[in-house]
Amino acid sequence: MTPTPADNAEPATATSGQAIATVQLDDDRVRVTEWHFPPGTRTGWHLHELDYVVVPTIAGTMTYETAEGGSTRELVVGASYARPAGGEHNVINTTDAAFAFVEVELK
Repeated sequence: MTPTPADNAEPATATSGQAIATVQLDDDRVRVTEWHFPPGTRTGWHLHELDYVVVPTIAGTMTYETAEGGSTRELVVGASYARPAGGEHNVINTTDAAFAFVEVELK
């Protein structure tokens, strides 16, 4: 997931801080990024160009917005999930507690 500047107006539920992305590995097969979301942070709208797996490392409630609307997801430590390339969304922490995950993009 490579965050890009938002071309769209900010949605009413978005917060102003930027989530912290730390690339841990980037080679010809995978890109591994740790994403940390303190309260009030977001990724910004972005498009996933690669299939990816998310591995939660700090439990919490993730809010995400898509063109179809918003939703929440409970992140459970170690409960991984996968998504195909092509998804566009904004991940937001609208709670008072931090959450984090490791994202593994498959090249």
